[in-house]
Amino acid sequence: MKSIQAEFQKDPREIKIKAKAKQEDWIKVCQRFNDDVERICDVTDLGDYTGLYQCFDDANKGFFYLVEEDKALFRIKRKHFLDNIGSRQ
Repeated sequence: MKSIQAEFQKDPREIKIKAKAKQEDWIKVCQRFNDDVERICDVTDLGDYTGLYQCFDDANKGFFYLVEEDKALFRIKRKHFLDNIGSRQ
């Protein structure tokens, strides 16, 4: 899954790719932020990117990423959910 750092303005709603941002693997981005990520909204007009996420560092500073979501992402989310509630063995 690919991702790229973005700039997000809530009012008026504007999402754009951050200047000089490079494409990154979304799994590696999540690991860098210790999986402290939150889905913000759907994206429909920025190429292959389908979702906007906010990642938080150790100081709770937020960074926005556009993500090309696919079936693998939803499997990973489910696995983490099941791990968190203790249902996986």
